[in-house]
Amino acid sequence: MSTPEHYVQDKAAASGSSFYYAFLFLPRERRAAITAFYAFCREVDDVVDNVSDAGVAQAKLAWWQGEVAKAFAGQPSHPVMQALMPHVPVYGIEQRQLQAVIEGCQMDLEQTRYLDFAGLQRYCHLVAGVVGEVAARIFGQQDERTTQYAHKLGLAFQLTNIIRDVGEDAMRGRIYLPISELKQFDVKAHEITKREYSDRFTALMKFQAERAHRLYDEALALLPDADRTAQKPGLMMANIYRALLVEIERENFQVLHQRIALTPLRKLWIAMKTNWKQ
Repeated sequence: MSTPEHYVQDKAAASGSSFYYAFLFLPRERRAAITAFYAFCREVDDVVDNVSDAGVAQAKLAWWQGEVAKAFAGQPSHPVMQALMPHVPVYGIEQRQLQAVIEGCQMDLEQTRYLDFAGLQRYCHLVAGVVGEVAARIFGQQDERTTQYAHKLGLAFQLTNIIRDVGEDAMRGRIYLPISELKQFDVKAHEITKREYSDRFTALMKFQAERAHRLYDEALALLPDADRTAQKPGLMMANIYRALLVEIERENFQVLHQRIALTPLRKLWIAMKTNWKQ
């Protein structure tokens, strides 16, 4: 018989995400908590990515908002929430954090373009910063300052995702690169949609990658020494994501017609190396 724990384990493993490799090194209780939380993030994210009708997707996200509220009132019905709720008091997970993740997914339905980087940051705060905040607590955060590190690292992850998925997102009618920056490099939205490469596009992407690298550096500088060991899974993810960013740079940002990725073995190797070094 499938249990809520099996359900979230399958959901996390099936995603093939870099996050999954970082979870492998955690003690059992923390691994169970982060797996359940990650499965929740995947569920709500999949609503936006897999449901083509915006009205249906809105209704599903509204259902999730209600489900989270019910779960915090002691009545979870979805296996993800059933798996997650026992960990909520242990790691101080708050309802507002889960609702923020849903709000970020709602932004994806309502907004397909961002005027400037400040607007994009608001979106990244919800879908990545808050996720980093919860993850840091589950990993064993002791120092308050680690929250700031987690938010900045989440932003770096999200910008790396945006760089990797430019072509894929454009096919779904979304361009996350800020309009002001497209103008700055004289790149037209239709060029991205039509998968047209140019020196201007490469320059725009280099600009995006440099900012992401800067944010990784800033995030790592913010991590207090007292929390370095506990936050090792986050550092594993940072090294995996950064290796992906370097791979994209090496392939000269050929992201419009393909999704550049690291092999599972390479992700595991980076995670293991990080585990030994820290």
